[in-house]
Amino acid sequence: MNLLFVEDYKANQEALSIVFECWGIDFDVASNGKEAVNLAMENEGKYDICFMDTKMPIMDGFEATRFMRKNIKYFPILATSGNTHYKEDLLMNGADDFITKPWEIGELHKKIKAWSEVRIIRYIVNEKSKIKKEMPLDAKQAAILKELKDNGLAAINIFGTSTEATFIVNHLVPEFIEREFAEEQKQAVRFLDHNPESKGLCRLFAKTSLVIKTLMLDQDFDEENQIEMSKLNTILIKNDD
Repeated sequence: MNLLFVEDYKANQEALSIVFECWGIDFDVASNGKEAVNLAMENEGKYDICFMDTKMPIMDGFEATRFMRKNIKYFPILATSGNTHYKEDLLMNGADDFITKPWEIGELHKKIKAWSEVRIIRYIVNEKSKIKKEMPLDAKQAAILKELKDNGLAAINIFGTSTEATFIVNHLVPEFIEREFAEEQKQAVRFLDHNPESKGLCRLFAKTSLVIKTLMLDQDFDEENQIEMSKLNTILIKNDD
């Protein structure tokens, strides 16, 4: 995912930059609407989501959003403000959603997840704006993964060997491999791959540079994501203390 983060307050930039990095999101930061417009024009088609602050110097979020909607290829813009009275005006000016400041980490993640799981296409019919939603997960692939799961099997990709390979294995095999490689040394890292075309749980083994990725259905991925988020929130709370 590539995110455009528009925020003029330095402390907020630094705080959310840490969160985005924890989530594995690539992002660019703009300190005002003009910078955001320039980045969006220079990198048209790059950004999956934009977080747009409201009150900023040089060009505010209202003007920046209007300009993007008229001149730049569509991508979701999530307006952010501590003033909820701005919500309707922001939506009328082309924003797709509204997030209240100060940000709550769990809610922020839900918004990103909601807008990244569905590809939104805005188009005009008879001078009226229409929205078309497309799920990025290939339906055929999802059906295959579900059939495998129902039969106690899993599809795994293995990287880091001489060639990349995909295998159909018993669903316990990835955990078995992890135990064999890393139970004593604890040199294995688990992380989620958020690629919408092949979501999965990855296991990276430090000693061998071997990566095993188990492809997952959206529901299973969401469950793993919730576990990951709860751990992250615990870490953030501890850091605040």
